[in-house]
Amino acid sequence: MKVLLDTSVLVAAMVEAHPAHEKSLPWLQRIKKGSDSGLVSAHSVAELYAILTTLPMKPRISPIVAYDLIQRNVFDLCEVLPLSAEDYSAVTKHLSEEGITGGVTYDAVILYAAIKGKVDRVVTLNEGDFRRIYPQMAEQIVSP
Repeated sequence: MKVLLDTSVLVAAMVEAHPAHEKSLPWLQRIKKGSDSGLVSAHSVAELYAILTTLPMKPRISPIVAYDLIQRNVFDLCEVLPLSAEDYSAVTKHLSEEGITGGVTYDAVILYAAIKGKVDRVVTLNEGDFRRIYPQMAEQIVSP
């Protein structure tokens, strides 16, 4: 099965202290074992680094540790799906036509990568927002 992991699930899977760690980690482990093919939006890579390096934890995750986590859990395991300028145009057009504003724009970018990647599942901790953005993807969107 082709599975796109949202940034929220990646953070939870990589950070043991995260409240959703135990339910998110199995999705990453399935990819590591080869049970599923992992996909990640290119946007999620930058978002993941930003979140990992600013989590309010003690000790903090250093930039080099964050990079290592991303390398081992994303680049070494998953296909990273970039979007073109035309893709961003399509996303913003869709959002404007639906009257959707604000931070869910980034979720829309991630979902558009999932659409382009023809994934079977999108795993996110933001299920409601994801379904609101692209209702036609509702069947593929799951919470860990």
